[in-house]
Amino acid sequence: MAKRCVFFSFHYARDAWRANQVRNAGVVEGNQPVSPNQWEEVKRRGDKAIKAWINAQISTRSCAIVLIGTETAQRQWIQYEIEAAWNAGKGVLGIRVHRLRDQNSAQSPKGPNPFTQFTISDKVDLQNMAEVVTTYDPHMADSRDVHKCIVDNLSDWVEEAIKIRHECGQSHARHIH
Repeated sequence: MAKRCVFFSFHYARDAWRANQVRNAGVVEGNQPVSPNQWEEVKRRGDKAIKAWINAQISTRSCAIVLIGTETAQRQWIQYEIEAAWNAGKGVLGIRVHRLRDQNSAQSPKGPNPFTQFTISDKVDLQNMAEVVTTYDPHMADSRDVHKCIVDNLSDWVEEAIKIRHECGQSHARHIH
């Protein structure tokens, strides 16, 4: 099976090192990292330009992977990416990365699940997104074991997220906070 093209969503300042460990594993085709200069250029053009950039990135992907660290749930653009990916019909999943070591060999505290901030609705039902979208949390203490767990399972997790999204049909996500 060909590698799926995915969109990685993560808190850049806090988790870029951890995110790169997942992105560089070669299991899926990820979006290319944006240099700080490129991101600053997009940000200078305002919120509308940021949304357009995110939408363009997500449109060519089959799944959004939210790499969840300590502060991920509070990030405005991650919240937008989650909602945009779901509403575009893409698979969505979360992977907790707080146990992966950063550039200073430090792990970080577990952050809240960002999916609890969303509801998913179709014409009949309304439910919390965290009840539908799977968040994976490798419980190993050693960063290398966490990394191996993620690498060994990532392609299956992506396929499952795409299947779940397909089963949810035309439902829409809405940020509730």
